[in-house]
Amino acid sequence: MNLTIKPKQPSVIPGFGITMGFSLLYLSLLVLIPVSMVFINSSSMGWKAFWETVSSERVLASLKVSFSTSFLAAAVNSIFGLLMAWVLERYSFPGRKIIDGLIDLPFALPTAVAGITLTTLYAQTGWIGKLFAPLGIKISYTPLGITLALIFISFPFVVRTVQPVLQSFDHEAEEAAACLGATRLQTFYKIIIPALLPAIITGFALAFARALGEYGSVVFISGNMPMQTEITPLLIRTKLEQYDYAGATAIAAIMLIMSFIMLLFINITQWWVGNREKAV
Repeated sequence: MNLTIKPKQPSVIPGFGITMGFSLLYLSLLVLIPVSMVFINSSSMGWKAFWETVSSERVLASLKVSFSTSFLAAAVNSIFGLLMAWVLERYSFPGRKIIDGLIDLPFALPTAVAGITLTTLYAQTGWIGKLFAPLGIKISYTPLGITLALIFISFPFVVRTVQPVLQSFDHEAEEAAACLGATRLQTFYKIIIPALLPAIITGFALAFARALGEYGSVVFISGNMPMQTEITPLLIRTKLEQYDYAGATAIAAIMLIMSFIMLLFINITQWWVGNREKAV
């Protein structure tokens, strides 16, 4: 028996060692070193001063506004982003390509322009704001306005995350469920949603992370009232303008830690859901 060994085809890019080295260098320069400097700068103020800074009433109020509005915006986008992705992938209608392209508009539109536009639109004298004014509902310069701005800038993440999953979804599972007597609602909740759930969680995490660090579009519509509508990124900028670099980095460090914990929890949930679906 003649055994012939096929020569190994050369890789299109360099080997593992070189590519891994460049990847780690790139990651270090762009992420690890800047993030580590936040903790290094904040450690220079001492633990007592650090705790007094991050536990002040104004900082806690800004963290509450930032995290609550970002979470709400990501949750809303998870629902309506799924709906938009479903319409774009399951139906063919005039203007579909135009609507699909408009979804990416928040990526290209400067955030300051979005903030000014939304503020003008939802102010009590704006086109939409004046419709709610007689009802006693104020949108601009309130947490509701902040949430709307965050919904706008983070909406594409859920749609673009769910769309590829819908494109590759096997329709035979839906047909089999229909043949077995399942209703459309049962098929949606028991067949489609479990398959889309990891993508929805990923889209939620991306939307939440994007909304949490947003500044440009929120600074106009929030009103920037301390203890009420002041977001944490604005408070950090205020500290920097006052040359309080240690205080700014201390707040940034707390925000990084809280964001990391929440994203870690979301990723663990996504991993658990994915493994559960594979087991089933």
